[in-house]
Amino acid sequence: MIQLSHIDKYYDSKFQRTYVLKDIILEVKEGEFLSIMGPSGSGKSTLLNIIGLMDVPSSGKYSLYGNSVLDLKEKARVDYHRNFMSFIFQAYHLIEEMTVYENIETPLIYKGVKSRDRQSMVADLLDRFNIVAKKDLFPQQLSGGQQQLVGIARAIIGKPKLLLADEPTGNLHSTQGEMIMDTLKELNNEGVTIIHVTHNEKFAQYGKRIIRLEDGNIRSDKNK
Repeated sequence: MIQLSHIDKYYDSKFQRTYVLKDIILEVKEGEFLSIMGPSGSGKSTLLNIIGLMDVPSSGKYSLYGNSVLDLKEKARVDYHRNFMSFIFQAYHLIEEMTVYENIETPLIYKGVKSRDRQSMVADLLDRFNIVAKKDLFPQQLSGGQQQLVGIARAIIGKPKLLLADEPTGNLHSTQGEMIMDTLKELNNEGVTIIHVTHNEKFAQYGKRIIRLEDGNIRSDKNK
């Protein structure tokens, strides 16, 4: 599904080259739940952003389903984001001026889904995440855990094959964090491929495979 070959990410200054990622070789198969760990500055989020086509490497090769994606034009990149992959962030990135319902519905509007179908799909997710009573509230009226559930609902409503989660529990207390991780595990059991960046050793164990980064290099890659 995902193949990264000799990926480097670096920044040049007048006198030196600083590497964020160096010689990353990584394959992720469809249906995996991969946790990426490492200290701050190890390159975790940069790696996730490259996989998610939000950043480009300085060198190396990246293919999805055997197709090179590093030279995609903007329209093709947008199509991947709209139809293939979704993101969950530590900062929930909900639209403050929109209700819970409207936040979840927005990706379907961009995809051109008919109003009647949108209503049904949003209703299913509101029910699944037990937030039907919150549908007319605005993000600032929700707890952190509730906001993250809305973020997950928005991310999966378009039925992505790949879900990229960057510290999704970072702003939550432990009980809320466990609720979010249980939700990700459930989605993975349904066939969604998940790549999850975390500092939390306990939450990393939800992954079926754990990669540890250090100084931009993969130091270990172990299946559980």
